[in-house]
Amino acid sequence: MRRLIGVGFALFAAACTVPQPYERPEPTSPVPSEQEPTVETQPGSPPSTVEPPQPLPAPASREPVLSPASRALVTQAQKQMVAKDYSVAAGSIERALRIEPGNPLLWIELAKVRQAEGNYVQAENMARKAVSMAVQAPKAQARAWELIAQSYRARGKNLEAREADAKAESLVRR
Repeated sequence: MRRLIGVGFALFAAACTVPQPYERPEPTSPVPSEQEPTVETQPGSPPSTVEPPQPLPAPASREPVLSPASRALVTQAQKQMVAKDYSVAAGSIERALRIEPGNPLLWIELAKVRQAEGNYVQAENMARKAVSMAVQAPKAQARAWELIAQSYRARGKNLEAREADAKAESLVRR
C-alpha cells in the first residue's frame, strides 16, 4: 500500500511540474497603423502627436594611440631603419604587434619597414590591414592610403596610386 501511495504521489508531483506551453499576452492597447500615435495630455483636451525618433549621431572619430611599450619599440625600430637594419626593425614592430595586435598604427609602421626594404606588395598588404582596422580613425586611414599609393607608384601602377591618393585626401578633409 505504501508503495502505491508513493507511486501516486510521484506521478502527482511530476504532473505538477510539467511546463505549460507559452501563450503570448494580448496587447493592451494596439496603435492603429493608419494614424500617427497620439498621447493624451489631459481629459477633454485634444491629443498631441508623438515626435518621430531622431537619428543617431555619427560615431565619433577615435584615433588610435600607442601604449608606452609599443611606442618604445616603434622608436627603436625607427632608429634601426635609419641604420638600414630593416629585418631587425621589422622584428621590433612585430614584437609591438604581439602587445597590441589590433593597433593600426603598428601595421602602418610595419608597412613603412617593408616599403623601405623594397617589398612593396607586403607594404601594400600591411597598409590595407591598417585601413581595415582604423574604421573610426580617418587620420590613420589616410596615412595607410598614402602608403598604399606610394607602393603602387613604386610598382608603376600610377592610376591606382592616384586613386589611393584621392582616398587619402578625402579622409584628411573630413
